[in-house]
Amino acid sequence: MGQVLVVRGGWDGHAPVATTDLFIPGLEAAGHTVRVEDTPEVYAQDRMSDVDLVVQCFTMGEISGDAVAGLRRAVAAGTGLVGWHGGIADSFRSNAEYLQLVGGQFAAHPGKHPDERVGEAADNYVPHTIDILPGAADHPVVAGLDSFELTTEQYWVLTDDLCDVLATTTVPAPSWEPWSRPLVRPAVWTRTWGQGRVCVVTPGHDVETVSHPSVRTIIERGMAWATR
Repeated sequence: MGQVLVVRGGWDGHAPVATTDLFIPGLEAAGHTVRVEDTPEVYAQDRMSDVDLVVQCFTMGEISGDAVAGLRRAVAAGTGLVGWHGGIADSFRSNAEYLQLVGGQFAAHPGKHPDERVGEAADNYVPHTIDILPGAADHPVVAGLDSFELTTEQYWVLTDDLCDVLATTTVPAPSWEPWSRPLVRPAVWTRTWGQGRVCVVTPGHDVETVSHPSVRTIIERGMAWATR
């Protein structure tokens, strides 16, 4: 079968090792050979031409020009790229070429009422809906899935029109926040880049969220869809 490269690291708050470990057995059971690296600089290597799928969970961090060029070149030649939450949508914030490749960037995760916050990560866990778009009902990544509820970080992302949006989430406009109306933001999208396919899933803050049946299904299907 295929060659899969898992690149994980960056900010530990998104559990890059534990979350990617959830998917490695399934990839291997499907016949793929999985290689795990802890730096995006692996993208600068010539052997990227042999990689059929990149699974990335690397929040924030830095990437060299050679590495991002290698990733872009590999995807354009047919390598798939899949990730979730900050591991793909909040990676390498200062690199415009990377942001153009994935088509979106984390901007915020609005939280609870200020009076309810206690200075912990859960201050940003809010109930929200991931709405599967009717027009995407036949897409292999979300086919047969219903909209579902989560209580975790709700990503407000900035995206471009090359994204094919499969699911959205509506960020409310509570009285204590400065924006004036609710915003519908992409929650799951795909895009093509040359011969390659990219799939971004914004839910996935921790192992519990990634383990949610619908989230996990979307990620696993995204891997299958994106693999060369």
